[in-house]
Amino acid sequence: MKEITEKTYYTLKDKVTKIRNMKAAAKHVLDKGGSAGVDRIDTVEFKENYAVHMRELYREFLEDRYQPKPALRVFIPKSDGRQRPLGIPTVKDRIAQAAVRGILEPIYEKEFCDCSLGFRKGKSQIDAINKIEEYKEQGYKWVLDADIKGFFDNINHELLIEFIRQKVTDGWVIEIIKSWLTMGVMKDGEYIPKEKGTPQGGVISPLLANIFLHEFDKIMVERGYKLVRFADDFVVMTKSKRKAKRAYEVVKEIITEKLKLELHPEKTVITNFGEGFVFLGFEFIAWRYKRPRKKSLEKFKDKVRKVTKRNQPWKVDSIIKRLNPKIYGWANYFGHGNVKKLFWRLDKWIRMRLRSYMEKKKAVMNQNKRIPNSFFRKKGLVSLLTRLS
Repeated sequence: MKEITEKTYYTLKDKVTKIRNMKAAAKHVLDKGGSAGVDRIDTVEFKENYAVHMRELYREFLEDRYQPKPALRVFIPKSDGRQRPLGIPTVKDRIAQAAVRGILEPIYEKEFCDCSLGFRKGKSQIDAINKIEEYKEQGYKWVLDADIKGFFDNINHELLIEFIRQKVTDGWVIEIIKSWLTMGVMKDGEYIPKEKGTPQGGVISPLLANIFLHEFDKIMVERGYKLVRFADDFVVMTKSKRKAKRAYEVVKEIITEKLKLELHPEKTVITNFGEGFVFLGFEFIAWRYKRPRKKSLEKFKDKVRKVTKRNQPWKVDSIIKRLNPKIYGWANYFGHGNVKKLFWRLDKWIRMRLRSYMEKKKAVMNQNKRIPNSFFRKKGLVSLLTRLS
């Protein structure tokens, strides 16, 4: 009787369309800013006609007239030189997704497993890294490092809706979610329909991904496996190579047969802390070390290089103000690794970049004497090494 009550209690349309929820959704989207979708209305223009746009969305919701526009297809460069496709919904559609997400998230937060750490309130990538360290200390030193091939682009729509119906039976919400899954994208003026996958770039996409993989989490937890998952990036930890091989067979069965997805054959490997593996930007290596992987390091250095290009007219004070948030963010995240020597070298390199910027030439001897470290400290330059203390 309790299960029936839980499933039939949620009539969500009135909750989604509450003014307070709609305003909170709009604030979330507009505060983040972002580009325009196919209607060419960005967040700045949306704010200028806020009341009109919100009234229109509200009425479309109430009168069951809401239909999303196709997402605008754009490409984001990846560190390996390839490009990752994103679909940018219109601002109005992003607010609509945020309004539905605001009601669904509390429902699913009660359901999700502790092994799921991605895109959830109060959980972070560092929580996932710490969980790996915790399991390692407990003797789980063999690792199935898995990769789902094209996860977001290949989520089965029928399966996802089936999983959602297990908890939510409000047909109004189900139909709206279906419309987001099938709204397609516009690329160079051409409409491309979507028969599978979730809209990467959409506000609700991370929640839908977690709902889909919750089925995987449940089975793995029920079978006693030590799973650490952040979105579609996950590892399974065991105490022996034999158990890791068995975990691979179990994972492959769930992913391919139940979820109709595919493990990447080249990127899914069985390893251990001695041989090493990479997870969420960290490289775990030599049994007891973890450090930023090379791609993470080069990405950070590229950001520093961009800020400190010598052909800019700004004073060094302005450059330091732009550098500091990047240093803070990188230090706060990777400071959880074995990075003391690395941070010392990077601090030295960053100061060298600033000296070259100030003198508008490549680093040469005696720069340190002309512009000592104390100069940058007085200017407020953040130190990676200091952030460790």
